Parts: sequence; structure tokens; C-alpha cells
Amino acid sequence: MEKEGSSRLRRIAMKEEEVEPLEFIEEMTSHVDEVQQMVLDDILSTNVNVEYLQRHGIFGRSIDRKTFKSKLPIIEYEDILPDIQRIANGDPSPIFSAQPISELLTSSGTSGGQQKIVPVIANHHEGIYTIFGWLIPTVMNKNISGLDKGKVLFFFLTRTETKSPAGIIMRSVLTSYYKSPQFLCKHYDNINYTSSIPSIHCTDVFQSLYAQMLAGLADRLAIFQIGTTFAPIFLQAIHFLKRHYQELAADIEHGTVNPQVTDAAVRAALGNALTPDPENAEHIRKECSSRDFQGIIRRIWPNTKFLDVIVTGPMAQYIPSLNFYSGDLPLTSTPYGSSECFFGLNLYPLTKPEDVAYTIMPNMAYFEFLPVKSADDIGRITAMQVVDPVDLAHVEDGKEYELIVTTYSGLYRYKIGDVLRVAKFYNKAPQFHIVGRKNVCLSIDIDKTEETELQRAIAAAELAHLRPHNARVLDYICYTDVKTIPGHYVIYCELSPINHSDNSSFSRVIDQCCLTIEQSLNYVYRGLRSYDKTIGPLEIKLVKGGTFHEVMDHAIARGASAAQYKPPKCVKSTWMLDILEARVVSTHFSPGVPSWLP
Repeated sequence: MEKEGSSRLRRIAMKEEEVEPLEFIEEMTSHVDEVQQMVLDDILSTNVNVEYLQRHGIFGRSIDRKTFKSKLPIIEYEDILPDIQRIANGDPSPIFSAQPISELLTSSGTSGGQQKIVPVIANHHEGIYTIFGWLIPTVMNKNISGLDKGKVLFFFLTRTETKSPAGIIMRSVLTSYYKSPQFLCKHYDNINYTSSIPSIHCTDVFQSLYAQMLAGLADRLAIFQIGTTFAPIFLQAIHFLKRHYQELAADIEHGTVNPQVTDAAVRAALGNALTPDPENAEHIRKECSSRDFQGIIRRIWPNTKFLDVIVTGPMAQYIPSLNFYSGDLPLTSTPYGSSECFFGLNLYPLTKPEDVAYTIMPNMAYFEFLPVKSADDIGRITAMQVVDPVDLAHVEDGKEYELIVTTYSGLYRYKIGDVLRVAKFYNKAPQFHIVGRKNVCLSIDIDKTEETELQRAIAAAELAHLRPHNARVLDYICYTDVKTIPGHYVIYCELSPINHSDNSSFSRVIDQCCLTIEQSLNYVYRGLRSYDKTIGPLEIKLVKGGTFHEVMDHAIARGASAAQYKPPKCVKSTWMLDILEARVVSTHFSPGVPSWLP
């Protein structure tokens, strides 16, 4: 009987029998450890003869978890980069996976602005479809009524593909997914999108955005849901509407397509859907000609029920801007994943952004969690003890962990770099808050300031000093300036537009922001800054409005994915620093030193 139950669970986990999405979620979350064992068994038995496993002493088809963990090291991208380069250069050996590598996925470049490439096998997109195209639509329909009666305006951006020296396709994970059979034959057909496939696949950003915006405006009263993957792309779409609403309205009025849209397939798809609509065009002109774009989403698309855009972790800084343009529509952050693997979803999409917790689905990959020690803890102890990672079923409520994955495409005990905090449990499955990135940090001496910590410090300064002046931080990028003696942290910061009658008074406010940020950083930083004096005063450089849109435009022009672009927070890129430095309007330094003691 037990064997029969295990066999059924395996079929459901691998989606080998018909099962409803909600039943699938219940089964997966109720049998977390059993499913995780099946996943690890499947990965190891399939790849038993690959070079990487044998290099670490893994032989044979029956490997228990204890042996797996004792023989295979926890790794980062740099540890396997030589092997990835072998694959990119055409080595046909089964290095990571027994199945052929079908393509190389390029990461969004979050880690210091540096892009990674991840080898994947042909069925990689089955996991993405399970989350995006199968589970999330069901969860959304369960929580928000009437969605099946409306259309979806989702801004898809596809980037140009390249090839490795050996001719292997290299592209972003979203570009790859949008061109996959899973998207074209199942996902797209199951959801009533206004964007046509040609407009989604068009790699010219102007033509793609124009066509998708035009279709969404032409059918604006039928749209119940608007979104895109990451917040910066949504804000880019709003700025696009500001700049081009006259041309868009003219096309809607006459049922024509702007001659700047030259892609024949895109024009054909639009032409088949457009009919002259002067009344709609006049409404768009009236609403967009107003200098105030506050609530523009509700004014243009009045039946929209929510915005579907990721605003967790580092994306949380965009929430005020999204609320401004949407008229405080609910923000739903639904998927959680990366180029390496998709992990899970938000089962409660109407939760406030700050409370969103993602449920990791145990059939996506084999997951481990490395307990995270705070910087203050590290600074107070003299000898670090080795901390072993725990399994998905054994994480503890309230604790923070760094995510480690073993994937079907052949990553083994690979550190993703995300820091997660256990928020609660759904059945036996833990649900996690995304805290931020682990290994993106600033360092002058022995200090290690991580992105998550810096984000909290800037939020504390904003709350204490900027909010009383109705100001907020729109975006920031930081780096360590080691040309000065001693070196110091520099934060390029763009604030919301504000009129100040007393510039000197507001300058002192920014100075105080510097000190509050320093006081909010870890024990090691404060000690080096105030006692050892090996770190200089923190500097804030305010930049002109629109600076971070310019940085994004340059990043995309240099090959970053338009669809997946996430502004890096800690950078060393000379070109990026040059852009920021050219747009500085004022500089500010911490007027004092932070207290070393808590």
C-alpha cells in the first residue's frame, strides 16, 4: 500500500497523470520531504555517469542524501565557470548532465552588473511553465473573481539572441521561455493576452513596446490585469506612454499603425486587430495630456483589478512609484525563480508586498538552506564554526537562510545568492520572504556590507529624514571608493522631484541621511569607521531625475536583457559609474561618526 502511494505521488510530482493545479499544490506541500527525496533520486540516477559527479566520488545509482552531501561541495558560479566555458566552447562531454545541453541562459546581471551563463537541458522550461502557465493562473482565479472574463495586458520584452563560440544559443531565460513550445502551445493559448506573438518576439524595444501598448490601449476596457515581470520594465512602459501617447492615439483614431513600426509581422498582427475608434483616442489624449500621471492606470484601464509585477526583495523600492501611477491598485508578486531554476509561487497574491511569502514547490529542484549569520554575529566571534545546510522540510520559522539548489539541468549544491526568511508554513511547505542578495556587497577593509543590509539602512534614513519633507528614494547604486585615504562608501541616489525654498537646509537633511545609514550598518563597519578609522565618511551623491533610466538604456544597449533588467545595487562597472558621475547635482558626507556600540 505504501509503495502504491509513493508511486502515485511520484506521478503527480512529475505531472505524469492528469491532476488539477490546486490538487497538485496540496499534494506537493503535504509531502515535502518525500517529493524532495524523489527529485534528488531522479537527478542522481539520470546523471550517474556525468563527469562532475564522478569527479567528486559519486558512482552508482543508489546514493543517499548523507553521501550526496558529504561528497559534493557547496559551490558558487566561479567554481564551475571553467566547466561552463568548456561547454560554451563545444566540449560534447557529459560534464553536468547526461542529457545534451540545449542552450545557455544568460542571467540578468544582478550580481555587480556581471552577467552569468547557465547551461540547461531541453525540458528546463517545463518547470517554468508549471509555475507561470499552470499554477499561477489557477491561484489568481481562485483569489480574484471574474479574471476569465477579461484580457491581460502584459508587457513582454524579448532580447536579441547570441551564440557561444561553439554555436550554442545564448539568451535570457524569459526570451527562451517566450519562444519555447511550453509558452507558445500551452501558456499563451490559455491566457487571453492582448500582445501578439510577433510583438512579443520583436527584439526592437521601441517597436515591441509600441505594438503592445497600442493593442492594450485599443482594447483598454476589456483589460482586467496589467503587468510585467519586474517593476523597472513597468515604469519604462509608463514613461513610453508619456512620450508617445499622441502617436498611439492617432493610430487608434484612424485604425492605422505608426510607420516607425517596420516589422512586417508586428504590423500585420496589429492591422488585423485595429479598427478606427475616435472616441477611445480622444479619451486617451485627454488623460495623457494632463501633466499629472497620478492614477493613470485606473484612468486609462478602469477595469484593471491589480498590477502583476514583482515588488519583493530589492524591487520593493519601486512600490511608491507603482502606487502613484496605478492609483494604489493591489500589487501581486506571483512567481519566484531565477535563470538557474524556478522555485515556487505566492499562494496569496493579494497579500501586501511587504508580507509576500513564496511557497517553494518541492518538485522544482532539490533544495538546501544554509543558515545565515548576521554581520554583527561575525564581528563578535573569533572562530567561525562550520554550519551545515538543512533540507527544505527542516527549516525553522523566523530564521534566515541562503538558498542552494541541485537542478535537473546539472547544477549540484549551487548557491543561488538569495537570502530568504521563513515566514510561515503551508501544510508542510515553508513559505519564505525574500530578504535580498547574499554576495553582492561593499568592502573597504574587513567589512562586508551586503545588499540586504544596505537596503535596510537606506530605508531607515528615508523614513527618518526624507519622508518628513515628502521626499523618497527612487533608486540608488553604490560602490566603494578606494582612491581616497581612507576609502569610503559612495551612494548615487535619485530622489523624487521636490521644490525646496531653502537648499542649504535640505542639504543638511541629506548629510544626516549619510550618518543614519552609517549608524544602521553592522558592528564591523561601525568599528572600522569610528575606532580603527580605516573607513572614511559615507558619501551620498544626488543625481538628476531620469539617471537610472539612462543607466538601464545603456545596460540594454550593452547586451543586458530588457525583460529581466534589475538595477544592480553595488557596482564596479566603469561605464556605469561614468554615467552616474556625469549626472551628479550635489555631494554630501556624513557629518559625524556612527556609534560603535549597539
